[in-house]
Amino acid sequence: MQNLILASSSPRRKELLENLRLTFEISSSEVDESFDLGLSPEEVVMELANRKAQVVFQKNPQAFVIGADTIVVANGQILGKPTNEADAIGMLKMLSGTKHDVYTGVSILSETGSTCFYEKTEVWFWELTDQDIRAYVKSGESLDKAGSYGIQQLGSMLVKKINGDYFAVVGLPVARTVRELKKAGYQLPY
Repeated sequence: MQNLILASSSPRRKELLENLRLTFEISSSEVDESFDLGLSPEEVVMELANRKAQVVFQKNPQAFVIGADTIVVANGQILGKPTNEADAIGMLKMLSGTKHDVYTGVSILSETGSTCFYEKTEVWFWELTDQDIRAYVKSGESLDKAGSYGIQQLGSMLVKKINGDYFAVVGLPVARTVRELKKAGYQLPY
């Protein structure tokens, strides 16, 4: 049986793979997530996804390893995870009433080779009041997510519309990931 490993501790990515009925292990890779400020958003997410996958693949060279990373870009500024509640409030104020881009990079490594790609999704937020923002941040949902929100839970109330792959905003573009896994030789269980 082929061994599939998700190089991420993200509960959202885990849930997305479980929804596909794939059998996989999780091996979180603690890597330095700093990056060259001269890189484009596309390059940032692919580099970080590949960095995460490489750490796990080095220990499991017979496996198919998936690494992923997601960032939010608003007004040309890359927004990662907030450092505290004040940081989350500032990010959400920046996103209020505007369009931003969410980039998710995916790296798949296996004995047969490697592939790295990204998906970009445009997201528009409703105009948010200070009360809306404070209430959302107090929920605790914003603190471990790029851009300080998660589209799949309470954060769904902030989003006016999207253009692109919803699952990429959640953290893993599943349809493209499955297609790339198949190209790499991974056999789906169905």
